[in-house]
Amino acid sequence: MDAKRVLLINWFVQRRRAALTAARKLGAMARWSEVEAQAPELAARGHEFFEAHKHKTLATLRRDGSPRISGIEAEFEGGELQFGSMSNAVKALDLRRDPRFALHSGSDEPTDWKGDAKVAGLAHEVESEGESHQFRADVHELVVVYMGEPRDHIVIESWHEGRGITQLKRY
Repeated sequence: MDAKRVLLINWFVQRRRAALTAARKLGAMARWSEVEAQAPELAARGHEFFEAHKHKTLATLRRDGSPRISGIEAEFEGGELQFGSMSNAVKALDLRRDPRFALHSGSDEPTDWKGDAKVAGLAHEVESEGESHQFRADVHELVVVYMGEPRDHIVIESWHEGRGITQLKRY
């Protein structure tokens, strides 16, 4: 094997180890059903914002560690948050290499804005039909942002596995 090939293989192995180490540092993860059990009102609000828009935004990590944003559809089924992609799409390859992700629900126009939700965690590939990829999300955090009452501030509610719920009001 030539020296360039050995260097490339070593670089890839180091990147994969770094990605897995970073993923382990996220700590405990929960299935969506566990989020619902631990924070039912927040999970219901987050679910509502995710269901409000068909298209969501997925953030993954490229091979060099820089972020990649992709459009995606996600669904809640059987207590799981799931999303998929076409065969060998770059977002699926990103998640196979480094399972960390963030998912945004989408937003309304500012004049109609009611709020939005974000989830971050690890994506695990599960069996799927055909050549497409299907992923199940293990959730590390759920963040929901919405207008407070009266509408002179926003409320930021978050749930983190092992820490529970926090709330912040921004005026």
